[in-house]
Amino acid sequence: MYSLKKSRKLNNVCYDIRGPALDEAKRMEEAGEEILKLNIGNPAPFGFKAPDEIVSEIASNLTKAEGYIDSKGLVEAREAVATYSATRRGIEKVDIENIFIGNGVSELIVMAMQGLLDDGDEVLIPAPDYPLWTAAIVLAGGKPVHYLCDETSGWIPDISDIKKKISRRTKGIVVINPNNPTGSVYPPEVLSAIAALASEHRLIIYSDEIYDRILYDGAGHTSIGSLTSDVPCVTLNGLSKSHLITGYRVGWMTFSGDLSNVKGYLEGVNMLASMRLCSNVPAQYAISVALLRDDLIRSHTANGGRLKKQRDFGYERLNRIPGLSCTKPQGAFYFFPRIDVKKFHIRDDERFVHDMLKKKNVLVVQGTGFDWSRPDHFRIVFLPEMQTLERAFAAIEDFLSDYKQE
Repeated sequence: MYSLKKSRKLNNVCYDIRGPALDEAKRMEEAGEEILKLNIGNPAPFGFKAPDEIVSEIASNLTKAEGYIDSKGLVEAREAVATYSATRRGIEKVDIENIFIGNGVSELIVMAMQGLLDDGDEVLIPAPDYPLWTAAIVLAGGKPVHYLCDETSGWIPDISDIKKKISRRTKGIVVINPNNPTGSVYPPEVLSAIAALASEHRLIIYSDEIYDRILYDGAGHTSIGSLTSDVPCVTLNGLSKSHLITGYRVGWMTFSGDLSNVKGYLEGVNMLASMRLCSNVPAQYAISVALLRDDLIRSHTANGGRLKKQRDFGYERLNRIPGLSCTKPQGAFYFFPRIDVKKFHIRDDERFVHDMLKKKNVLVVQGTGFDWSRPDHFRIVFLPEMQTLERAFAAIEDFLSDYKQE
């Protein structure tokens, strides 16, 4: 029989955050089972609400958002991003013509890679990573090369491993800071070392900073764009996580540093931005208001805040479960615990995730879904309320009490 198959371009593309385990969870829900979902960093289903000022600002500007706008975005939104970049992140001399507003950072990652890569070009990405980076590089015809982050050092990038993996085909290096899935926040000296390598080898830097305002225990975030002016740096950020509006889809991409040798690349990105006409206009009216205040998320991450309490509880609770250990995240809202693979005979972490879902109705994401090469980690979202987390961790502990992978 005649059938249409998926494009071969997708053969090596994975996005297991919304993969087969989630499909199985949906089938279980349709059959009437309750699923404890610890798989996706989506604040709204867990009771986190957007600030009233942002909702009101968008609503009051809807009549002005009915037509196409400049493909790069509203001028006032880009001006607000430029001001934020300079005053809050120390990235100087950002021209609003080098800022692109997008339908979330996800769209902009894909656009950035499509505009950069020819077949076989390489981009360095952290392992573990946010898998959209790897997928976007593959779809653009490039080759993702994963450099290691060191769990024993708080998941900080291994500079020596980065050095070993730079080749003549390397075009860029990706930094995810704060990191998803580990919650690591990178110190300035590590970022400076990465910037120095980029300068030495003429690489473009991509810095994914979507969690830059979600920090704990006094951790400070440094934007790598503030540490270098002699290499091109693309900083990606947005409001989805910090202002709890993931569904509004609003993010931005800022080009800074020495752009003298990337004019052709900028023309390509501008072409891609023009081809999609423009990004979601109503949500762009939120940017200038949102960037004037970030106290909303700080109220959740400070001592006594909901996210801080849940992070502290989850970290302590996970480390009490025999066979698990976890590094305390400094940012974002994820745990990336290690599993004792010898104790549980684990060879396949995707099967581990499916087994736990079927037996205990707890949905998480396997570590290999974040391009971690070994089946010894999984990611947990700590957004659910404390009562749900308590139930989930108790279920995980009970599951592991007699689990052995055949």
